[in-house]
Amino acid sequence: MEVHFYATLRDIVGGKTVFFELPPGATARQLLLEITKQFPVLQQKFYNNNGELHNYVHYFINGRDVRYLDAGMDTELDPSDKVSLFPAVGGG
Repeated sequence: MEVHFYATLRDIVGGKTVFFELPPGATARQLLLEITKQFPVLQQKFYNNNGELHNYVHYFINGRDVRYLDAGMDTELDPSDKVSLFPAVGGG
């Protein structure tokens, strides 16, 4: 599965796009677990103390925020899905 990272996440993973091996029927939750397994520093950047995705982390599947998908983090992924992860951003 191809995952696109943005902003400061690119520095952590070493580039814009990283490929992850997932079994058929893997979910959005499983992908995020695989990402944090490969890049442990992302664990604290993605999850709060309750193990929930931080509100400021934007996790998109095919351009839609995973929070608004019917199955949420349990959404099954297709290898052709476009997955993007954005960290918190600030401005002024």
